[in-house]
Amino acid sequence: MSYFKHHVFFCTNQREAGEQCCNNLGGSDLFAYAKDRIGALKQNGPGAIRINKAGCLGRCDNGPVMVVYPEETWYSFIDKEDVEEVIQEHLIGGKVVDRLKI
Repeated sequence: MSYFKHHVFFCTNQREAGEQCCNNLGGSDLFAYAKDRIGALKQNGPGAIRINKAGCLGRCDNGPVMVVYPEETWYSFIDKEDVEEVIQEHLIGGKVVDRLKI
């Protein structure tokens, strides 16, 4: 059994000026939103959901991106509404959000 039900990694990588990266597309801000929401929903901790920031996940062309384990599901997102949909549908509800999946 996994220590967390879901372990989510948000790319927050910052590249040199001019190079596309998740951080320039809101990765850090949306990571903070997800972490705060999971805490507010009391869904954090052992046996629940862990939100982590990550360096480059190698998918900047699809950015910003997150990956959800143990399912190994990759998502691209634009705003808080997209992140909230992943939280509600996938992390809490157990259903992959196909429209955001990459």
